[in-house]
Amino acid sequence: MFYYHELTSTVFEISVAVVTILSRSHADRNVYPSAGVLFVHVLEREYFKGEFPPYPKSGDASNDPITFNTNLMGYPDRPGWLRYIQRTQHSDGVLYGSPTAEHVGKPTVIEITAYNRRTFETARHNLVINIMATEEFPLPYQAEFYIKNMNVEEMLASEVLGDFLGAVKNVWQPERLNAINITSALDRGGRVPLPINNLKEGVYVMVGADVPFSSCLREVESPHNQLRCSQEMEPAISCDKKFRTQFHIDWCKISLVDINKVVPVYITRPDPGTGILPEFGEYNPPSESLKSRNYFSDFLVTLAVPSAVALVLFFIIGYTMCCRREGVEKRNMQTPDIQLVHHSSIQKSTKELRSMSKNREISWPLSTLPVFNPVSGEVVPPIHPDNYETTSMPLMQTQAAHE
Repeated sequence: MFYYHELTSTVFEISVAVVTILSRSHADRNVYPSAGVLFVHVLEREYFKGEFPPYPKSGDASNDPITFNTNLMGYPDRPGWLRYIQRTQHSDGVLYGSPTAEHVGKPTVIEITAYNRRTFETARHNLVINIMATEEFPLPYQAEFYIKNMNVEEMLASEVLGDFLGAVKNVWQPERLNAINITSALDRGGRVPLPINNLKEGVYVMVGADVPFSSCLREVESPHNQLRCSQEMEPAISCDKKFRTQFHIDWCKISLVDINKVVPVYITRPDPGTGILPEFGEYNPPSESLKSRNYFSDFLVTLAVPSAVALVLFFIIGYTMCCRREGVEKRNMQTPDIQLVHHSSIQKSTKELRSMSKNREISWPLSTLPVFNPVSGEVVPPIHPDNYETTSMPLMQTQAAHE
């Protein structure tokens, strides 16, 4: 057996029938939310601690880090209308959402798995959600408020949500008032706030009533307030003080919808063309006896044609480089005699200068000779006589005459 704290029919009694369903569950149990009414299911860590080994020291059991995983039985995720949040490993998990009329009469089994991050043990239980139909669904007048100073798990608390619905009732005065849905601002494209000044993420709360909107709620539609909203200024709302003590509402983001005046939009689907399966029926795969395909043309296009082009280019380049050479004799026959004479004289002069440079006798620099014999200590005499100085020889005869 598992312990439940559950309010299965009415949660908030604020002089009207507020049919918001909250339940706290940890066991295989049936719950009966209503379509179009906010459903909240709290997973309390305190209960699941009893299924795990206690801490060695008494009094430390509250420090067990426990996280939860929730999914539709047989599937990796939850239904589209059901959300889950757990801020830290030491806080409770919350399942919340608003089922629609199309889910009525279809039991939804949610698998709840608790993980103890200290002992790595798990505990699994099932939650059966039986969505019931209601005659009040949907309420014709729906208003969505954006509360800036709340996170979604704070707003899901029964006492906080009850205070908010009480404030809405005071400014709206309906006979029936329900909380329809709650959505985090992060799910609407909002940014994560900076961790300073205790900033909150923000939360959208949608409520429904059976009477038209009050004059206070319609004040935001006035031209003056619309101008202030366009200039990113707070509009002047007479009933804001009834919320300001606990809830900071962004009145520029309030949404008022009368579903009786909403024109339904029907999206016509185009006729599917060939290759599109019908919406109903079985899929019939093609026959296994397929016709053989001739790949000879593909071979010609892919390999034969490029190979032939490369072979032709190879012969053209080979003929140009090997068979079109002129040769030395043909070059000499086509060259003028005077040019050949000049070339021959230059070549002979070059050879003569190279032979003369080889016969020159040049002394080795003294810096390359050892100063003394490292064994005997005697000074090594130079190779050339002392009176032979190549550096002192005149470069030209005229230089010697001038000296």
